[in-house]
Amino acid sequence: MRIGILTAGGDCPGLNAVIRSVVHRAISQYDDEVIGFEDGYEGLLDGRYRTLDLDAVSGILARGGTILGSSRLPRARLQEACREVRETANRFGIDVLIPIGGEGTLTAASMLAEAGMPIVGVPKTIDNDISSTDRTFGFDTAVTVATEAMDRLKTTAESHQRVMVVEVMGRHAGWIALESGMAAGAHGICLPERPFDPADLVEMVQARFARGKKFAVICVAEGAHPAEGSMDYRKGEIDQYGHERFQGIGTALARELERRLGKEARPVILGHVQRGGTPTAYDRVLATRFGWHAVEAAHRGVSGMMTSLRGTEIVMVPLAEATAELKHVPKSRMEEAESVF
Repeated sequence: MRIGILTAGGDCPGLNAVIRSVVHRAISQYDDEVIGFEDGYEGLLDGRYRTLDLDAVSGILARGGTILGSSRLPRARLQEACREVRETANRFGIDVLIPIGGEGTLTAASMLAEAGMPIVGVPKTIDNDISSTDRTFGFDTAVTVATEAMDRLKTTAESHQRVMVVEVMGRHAGWIALESGMAAGAHGICLPERPFDPADLVEMVQARFARGKKFAVICVAEGAHPAEGSMDYRKGEIDQYGHERFQGIGTALARELERRLGKEARPVILGHVQRGGTPTAYDRVLATRFGWHAVEAAHRGVSGMMTSLRGTEIVMVPLAEATAELKHVPKSRMEEAESVF
């Protein structure tokens, strides 16, 4: 069997672990040939690929990013790929394609599968917002990075009697903010799933200062937004990939809190530092298991499916089901977090 593999969308810790796992399982167990397309779907369309043998993936388990490179594909090129899907498969002689990516990548994979390309997907997103899987690799690393950042910020916030507003990733789902905020003992958490009122945060900070606590840390997801009319904040424009360009809620909220409280408030935008660096042990193991099961599924003739974590087991679920809707933070989890503020 000849297996094609690519990584698309935003990078995250654990991508290289999947690539390594696919290559090891495919070659060692089945004597397959594996080729890696460079820079995501662009490499597939442009014919840019290289052979991946055991030497090519040596030492990459703990490396962040992706050795294959990544990119986002404009919708026009995706439609082109769907029209030429059979010719593409024949051109490279691939029996199955394993795309690794998030919602956009897996939506494209679902479209390619419907057009006739044999596909076994692997879910990836630090936001943990793909439905039909309990966890995605990269998420644990992002939560760990954000938690450590807030642990460190508490000491400087207390030293200078400041309010720290820490903005973490999470465009439409607030899982990183929820779990890192809980782990770090943040005093407020703002999620995309529920509009917040700055007045509530002001009241919380004032109450802390009244008790003798001279600092506060608030964790806010990048996609969080204030309740209508509660503060001045405008939505951003939509880019060519259909994503909203966020206007910096962390900075806007820090400015608003400083104005209302009359106390120093500083924004800290963690940004892409959450994507980079060494994956945690959990993410390395999950990524490795996903890669192993993707190869097994390919040899069973599975197509149009993706790997999924259900409890502690890896199962296969339809790509169409996995990309039908995002996985949002439920109300029950928000209530759990609020109980420890």
